[in-house]
Amino acid sequence: MTETKERVSPALDKDEIAWFAPLEDEAAPRRAAPLMVPIRSLGANHRERIAHHLLALEPHDRYLRFGFAANDAQIERYADSLNFERDEIFGIYNRRLQLIAMAHLAFDPDSRLRDCAEFGVSVLKAARGRGYGGRLFDRAAMHARNEGVNRMFIHALSENTTMLKIARKAGAAVERDGSDSEAQLLLLPATLDSRLTELVEEQLAQTDYRIKVQVKHFRDALSSMVSSRKAAPDARRSAGK
Repeated sequence: MTETKERVSPALDKDEIAWFAPLEDEAAPRRAAPLMVPIRSLGANHRERIAHHLLALEPHDRYLRFGFAANDAQIERYADSLNFERDEIFGIYNRRLQLIAMAHLAFDPDSRLRDCAEFGVSVLKAARGRGYGGRLFDRAAMHARNEGVNRMFIHALSENTTMLKIARKAGAAVERDGSDSEAQLLLLPATLDSRLTELVEEQLAQTDYRIKVQVKHFRDALSSMVSSRKAAPDARRSAGK
């Protein structure tokens, strides 16, 4: 699955790659996650928001995710290179339609090797401490199972202890090789329950997203109307001078 010490994923260009930003801030207060976190599959129409999410990562987070101090141009090339037909991208949006967490489940470009996939994730600093990284991991693992994948690989810097902890908790075997670590999780075959669960969760997430879009449009329209009303008296006073 990998060819360079940066742990290059087959889904990405070799000089732009890496996977993990830290998922939790150990110093941040722990906040309880909602019982159900809407995680939806993202398509090409979300590419711009994906780029904005990654560009919002702080310098150290970029280093941990990409394996080097990725600049804006490199991050934008990564976002532009995402293959939504082959891979699966998952995201968590807040009520302002900001993509606060996302995961990339990358399949091997060789269509004959569909029995394994690689997982990568990032969570914005303000959204950590809520278990979103683990939720995205579980969502990706369920999708991989349902796609017939029996092994999920995770490549991370050894200092990214939170991601490795999530992998171990899921039952993955983790091997450390200096500054890099690799985890391999064996997945169970798909079942009727896993397929129905994914279908229901995706439908709920899609519905949640549509509601958030409608609410945001209403708030934007209301804000615009209020601003117009406030501006009208000022305009009349200016005209009377």
